[in-house]
Amino acid sequence: MMELKEFFIPFSGLKLGKHEFGYNIDNTFFESFDYQEFNGVSIALTAILDKMNNMMELNMEAQGSVNVDCDVTGEPFDLPITSNLHLVIKFGEEYNDENDEILIIPHGEYRINIAQYVYEMLVLAVPPKRTHPGVLDGTLKSEVLDKLEELQPREIKEASDNTDPRWDDLKKLLTDK
Repeated sequence: MMELKEFFIPFSGLKLGKHEFGYNIDNTFFESFDYQEFNGVSIALTAILDKMNNMMELNMEAQGSVNVDCDVTGEPFDLPITSNLHLVIKFGEEYNDENDEILIIPHGEYRINIAQYVYEMLVLAVPPKRTHPGVLDGTLKSEVLDKLEELQPREIKEASDNTDPRWDDLKKLLTDK
């Protein structure tokens, strides 16, 4: 995997307080993770690092869209996504990212790479079932939808006076009390 250098935040040179970093995420970001679920990506990400004396807090917010294929029709469409992530960064003996909300980095470390957090946050922001909005509101015209409509099973209800005599006998049991 590429190191994605632009996602390193060198916190050691920063003053105490909040610092804002902006990123534009596109397909190359996901390609570096060998993730190929998206046809296209356009996401604006803001990361705010709040540096304190003995710890830091990172708040990330993302807004944009990913172009995905509809699970029903296969038609590509832009799916709007928003996501945010809050991370507490503490110093300890050794690197530990086992907790989703707390990152422990070794004393003496001078930068953090947020790429993995950005990646997970954005992938999880996309719903597992991706349905074109036109499928939901009926405005999408596609050959696939026409074919699905055509092949949909039809319920045939025949009104008939012929009832099964076994049911008639059972009904008598109920009314003969």
